[in-house]
Amino acid sequence: MNIQHIIESNVKKGFSTLYNTEIPSVEFQTTRKEFEGDITVVVFPMLRFKKGNPVQIGEDLGKYLVEHVSEITNYNVVKGFLNLVISDAFYLDFFNSIYKDENFGTAAAKEDEKAIMVEYSSPNTNKPLHLGHVRNNLLGFSVSEIIKAAGKKVYKTQIINDRGIHICKSMLAWQKFGEGETPTSTGLKGDKLVGNYYVKFDQEYKKEIANLIAEGKTEEEAKKEAPLLLEAQEMLRKWEAGDDEVVSLWKEMNGWVYDGFETTYKNMGVDFDTLYYESDTYLLGKDVVAKGLEKGVFYKKEDGSVWCDLTDEGLDEKIVLRSDGTAVYMTQDIGTAIQRVKDFPDVGGMVYTVGNEQDYHFQVLFLILKKLGFDWAKQLHHLSYGMVDLPSGKMKSREGTVVDADDLMVEMTTTAKEISEELGKLDGYSDDEKNELYKTIGLGALKYFVLKVDPKKRILFDPKSSVDFQGNTGPFIQYTYARIQSIIRKAEFDYSNSVTIDLHEKEKELLKQLALFPETIQQAASNYSPAVIANYTYDLVKEFNSFYQNVSILGEENQDKKIFRVQLSKKVADTIKIAFSLLGIQVPERM
Repeated sequence: MNIQHIIESNVKKGFSTLYNTEIPSVEFQTTRKEFEGDITVVVFPMLRFKKGNPVQIGEDLGKYLVEHVSEITNYNVVKGFLNLVISDAFYLDFFNSIYKDENFGTAAAKEDEKAIMVEYSSPNTNKPLHLGHVRNNLLGFSVSEIIKAAGKKVYKTQIINDRGIHICKSMLAWQKFGEGETPTSTGLKGDKLVGNYYVKFDQEYKKEIANLIAEGKTEEEAKKEAPLLLEAQEMLRKWEAGDDEVVSLWKEMNGWVYDGFETTYKNMGVDFDTLYYESDTYLLGKDVVAKGLEKGVFYKKEDGSVWCDLTDEGLDEKIVLRSDGTAVYMTQDIGTAIQRVKDFPDVGGMVYTVGNEQDYHFQVLFLILKKLGFDWAKQLHHLSYGMVDLPSGKMKSREGTVVDADDLMVEMTTTAKEISEELGKLDGYSDDEKNELYKTIGLGALKYFVLKVDPKKRILFDPKSSVDFQGNTGPFIQYTYARIQSIIRKAEFDYSNSVTIDLHEKEKELLKQLALFPETIQQAASNYSPAVIANYTYDLVKEFNSFYQNVSILGEENQDKKIFRVQLSKKVADTIKIAFSLLGIQVPERM
């Protein structure tokens, strides 16, 4: 039982005993640094149930708690705040209970609990992954790991947008201008090769538009009548009709892209349990619309199109089937969600990691699925996130001005190398060890910079400032972890057994921060926010560094104190490692 629960139940009991009145809850806050105490009970809300002087009520409750709760050794009252001092014995018992727990903070999945499916990445197969995908992948992967650590089974998935006019544009440009080149013949990653032809299509298409305008067409007419676009539209029709030649080219070029994606995902450190392809799912949902029409969830307009009226819910009317019977994106998404639960019957909820420009789409999707009567539709969440900007401005795929994910990861590694060499901390490392470390630091910096920010906020990403060994950065936390490993390597004595000591104030502060880890994971899971984990870890590291600067560890003469301080340092390092693993970040043993 944690200390907050112990205090809450005893404050309620004390209030009832002292004033013959029940209070429904107790409000807590962290004790301010300038006052003695470890946890503070806020008295003011209690005045609704017992009129009186808040200082006197605090005094009464403080005396009661010291007399009746062995874990509380002292108290003081400041205005309406009751500051409680918790015994060293409580914190030592807590520490001894977690010291050898390798999974401290995490919860095991319950057998009967429904699984959560988390969707992220979901790229198009006409271009490589870019900076926006980096935030998407890091968020989706981290949220999956956090939900898992909070005690739920998780399936990681993506839907790959492998069909449509944009795919045909790359295919057509390759056919016309590619001269048969392949990833093997060029040495280019497949997704980059295909992406080059998406850019090439746009360049040639713009030339055709300019020529048609010069011949007297309006810009709108020119855009619609440009021969390249008409050819791409014809190619899409052939693909939908199953034309052997077009389908064969589509499979070959998509295959190149998947190989490229696989390399990027591996370098980024993200993975998936299952994949969905739009070419398989784009016809899903039509049968659901037919059933929804029968149930009155949808209605048909005079032109034959099918709609859902959401005006009673404060939204608008949403089309789910065009008048020619073809599906829209909403139809596919309805069908895909239902298909996923058929494929994985233990799924009881889904998280969609998609940028905030799609907020309205997901509001509508979730509402329609609820109206269709699916229980799991109550457990759907849109993990909406803001865009990532660079100092240089916005990115556009078709113009080739996108920041490529692979290039960004290489740049981060290079930046980590330059800064590490400036600091000169790597004497005695082999070249392979150095290169591995640069990658760990560079990727750690990138991931931490992206994940420490609340997902809903926009990010202005600056590679150089993210690789800083001071402040709220990944490398600063990694460096603290490596520093602790150095302490442990030098501790050439047996520190495996528990000891009893009087706690130093800095030890107590560190223990209090460690005690917050399990509830931090739960909070991060319920808020779908890796930022909660990132900022907790930074606070833990700051607390450790304060402890390190104020308390002797290996130089301590008292053997029991020395043992405890090594144990405490090791537990902090273990907790950093678990927390960073939830963010997909590795920690180096030496730096």
